[in-house]
Amino acid sequence: MSSEHTRGAVVAVVGLAAATAVLAPLRGHLSLASVTLLYLVPVAGTAVAGGLWTALGAAVAADLLLNFFFVPPLRTLGVASFDNVIALVVYVVVAAAVAVAMDVAERRRAAIRQTQELTEVDRLRTALLDAVSHDLRTPLAGIKAAASSLRSPDLDFSAEDRAELLATVEHATDRMTALVENLLSLSRLRAGVLSATPEPTALDAVAAEVVLHLPDPEHARDRVTVEVPDDLPLALADPGLLTTVLANLVQNSLKAAPRVRITGTADGSRVRLVVADNGPGVPAAQRDALFEPFQRLGDRGGAGLGLGLAIVRGFTEAMAGTVTPSETRGGGLTMTVELPRV
Repeated sequence: MSSEHTRGAVVAVVGLAAATAVLAPLRGHLSLASVTLLYLVPVAGTAVAGGLWTALGAAVAADLLLNFFFVPPLRTLGVASFDNVIALVVYVVVAAAVAVAMDVAERRRAAIRQTQELTEVDRLRTALLDAVSHDLRTPLAGIKAAASSLRSPDLDFSAEDRAELLATVEHATDRMTALVENLLSLSRLRAGVLSATPEPTALDAVAAEVVLHLPDPEHARDRVTVEVPDDLPLALADPGLLTTVLANLVQNSLKAAPRVRITGTADGSRVRLVVADNGPGVPAAQRDALFEPFQRLGDRGGAGLGLGLAIVRGFTEAMAGTVTPSETRGGGLTMTVELPRV
């Protein structure tokens, strides 16, 4: 028996037993027509939970219960009058019709849900292909051009020019690595296989690690100010996931503003990492959309697949934390990551 049929059978047994227990003491106050209508409720519930055939079985069982408990002579399967025979036959027909209607409606709802899911998958696939085709092609073109120039026997580069070309290769490789890591992270989130291993984590060490390993176009490290006290209470977090969360937040802010500030605070049972910039900011009505995959709001600017903040939310929630966007005082975007305190 499939899980659907098992679920339907449970609903049928429980529903019919409950209906009988409630209605049997009231048979002197209810007409047979009222009782038969009330017995349609568990049949309809069975159709939703277990499908058509389980609901038809429930309809037959309900008809037998009606006969046994409510049709004279009581507590037998005999029927004293022809009118009651008609009532029982009509009940089975009506209950079967209700079961068919509920099953068709449930299948239609399931088909609509499946269509919506396929539409969303197709939208994500299209967005992914469009974004990846651009974001992979750009660094690959840079790597190809730099490597071809370095290998050309007809070109004589100075040490400074050679260093610049090598830096271009390094930067483009970093972009591709970040892209692949974000795609892998998103796939883990979508597949529901992301696992967090929370442990006591020093937030100042995480912040220092993130800044130390920032890609350094236009001296990014010099544009980040860290104000996370070394005596801040430890967070209960997965260090690897938290490092990814903070790195994505900082890199996102660096695309929008010349300066970024990382601060750490503690309050009660929670600790917080706050990443604030004074860039263009994001209107309050659009802040929820920040966390959707492939969202690249125009006022944030920059390149990228728009996966960073989707990963930030997924990783933070996996650590029993929250991430909240707000407006920076004076303008800009502030992202607050709140985590349990050890």
